[in-house]
Amino acid sequence: MDILGFMTIIIAGFTACAEFTSYALVYPVVRQLPKKQYIRFEQGSLKTYGLIMPAFMPLSVILTFSFAIFAKEFGGIEQICRFSSAGMFILATIITLRYNVPINKATKEWDADNPPSDWKEIRKRWMFFQSIRSWLL
Repeated sequence: MDILGFMTIIIAGFTACAEFTSYALVYPVVRQLPKKQYIRFEQGSLKTYGLIMPAFMPLSVILTFSFAIFAKEFGGIEQICRFSSAGMFILATIITLRYNVPINKATKEWDADNPPSDWKEIRKRWMFFQSIRSWLL
């Protein structure tokens, strides 16, 4: 395996695993928390995910697309898989920027003791888009 393939697997794999783990394993538990703890968890996770995902998601797009173009084996089902993977990372990143990031920015500013009256609906909308992008990744 060449360095591009290795870096693509490591970075894109980490990104996909982090997002899917959040969706499939963490949020089913978090949704059961009382309102205040739920919001504080959200705000805390924005600090940790907010450090790495703004770099890793676009880097994953660049790597998967580059790997699709520059991989030594060109043609056949492998090429279709590589371009499909790149397309899914691109679509997941667009969804993230269009839907999840604005909700994250708003959530970061909430007062956990007095969130907006529609806070639960806002977080459900975030989770809807999180589920789409998690499965894409």
